[in-house]
Amino acid sequence: MNIKNSILMVAAVFFMISCLKVEDKIRPQTPDEEGDNPVTPPTENSFYFGADLSYVNQILAHGGDFKLDGVSKNPYEIFAEKGTNLVRVRLWHNPSWHNTLYPDGEIYSNLSDVEKTITEAKANNMEVILDFHYSDTWADPEKQDVPEAWKEITSLEVLSDSIYNYTYNTLVDLKSKGLMPEMVQIGNEINQGILSTGQSENFPNVSVFDGNWTEQKQLLNRGIEAVHAVNETSDIKAKTIIHIADPSHVEWWFDEGLTGDDAINCDIIGISYYPLWHDGISFNGLEGAIASIKNKFNKDILIVETAYPWTTEAGDDYNNLFGGQTSLTGYDFTLEGQHKFLHDLTQKMMNAGAIGVVYWEPSWVAVPIKTLWGEGSSWENCAFFDYENHNANSAFDYMTDEYE
Repeated sequence: MNIKNSILMVAAVFFMISCLKVEDKIRPQTPDEEGDNPVTPPTENSFYFGADLSYVNQILAHGGDFKLDGVSKNPYEIFAEKGTNLVRVRLWHNPSWHNTLYPDGEIYSNLSDVEKTITEAKANNMEVILDFHYSDTWADPEKQDVPEAWKEITSLEVLSDSIYNYTYNTLVDLKSKGLMPEMVQIGNEINQGILSTGQSENFPNVSVFDGNWTEQKQLLNRGIEAVHAVNETSDIKAKTIIHIADPSHVEWWFDEGLTGDDAINCDIIGISYYPLWHDGISFNGLEGAIASIKNKFNKDILIVETAYPWTTEAGDDYNNLFGGQTSLTGYDFTLEGQHKFLHDLTQKMMNAGAIGVVYWEPSWVAVPIKTLWGEGSSWENCAFFDYENHNANSAFDYMTDEYE
């Protein structure tokens, strides 16, 4: 998500509500060893209906209450029952800046938080994408800040080894707890490359915007090598994803990234597609573009982020990212329009030979969680829950629609 440049700073005042521990809403079930809560691998003809649920634990800890048919329920169970078969979760290197938001020590999107999400996903028979940002904070097309712990590195080899060791050790830890993900993203929206902003003076220049493809490929391949090394002793053989924002940027990027003896050895091309931002390829032309990308590069294609608003009204004082734009023709900002967009996007991706669609944070409802830009939600009008009771709405229905 390119949130930093899209959110207007606002001051929001909320009545104090009592906070619930995450454990109060999340089933306390942690597998003791790999093999517990096995996930059935997808069949050749299956399709992923995914959801990025990276905010859920934080929402639950601050009073979030999700309902299905008016009855409070574990949100992970709601998603599974509604047809979600893939959960995506982000991982930041050391997001200690959360202490400036929560002086009592709450930290989210670190490994401990991710473990809770993966535990719940697997307990509900959903597969998992683990999204390494390789940053202490948001990574997106304009911002790929180096983690504080790595900023003084001056050698490309040391940096490559840091990527390998961090990725390897994280996955080994998860595997030992029965939490090996089915897919691993090596970076998030890496249009300019991982670790390409926020460097110290002598940090290696690895930005592909500066033409440093050799250096960037080395870093990405070391991350992929770490996944492969863990796969050797894992029952779950994780697939690797390289993630680019905006379908119109994918072909030029992989023309370079998948070329040469040092070509990036990934399994899946991941794409962010937000039609209200990404208009380089029209919605009508998207199916053909994705089919062309798949045929040209011979890789599986997965939409790893998308969203569409169901209302222009806000549920809190935190300015929303979507709703002020002009809607796509035929897709009003209504529940019907949101459902139709998701249904038609899914059909287009099936037609194009993609393996799935992941919706970005459909659970980010308006409760007073703190972010770097405000308090509440800038996304509640894109979520899959209503404002009044956080009851599951009709957006979920696209997951169980009939498709050709």
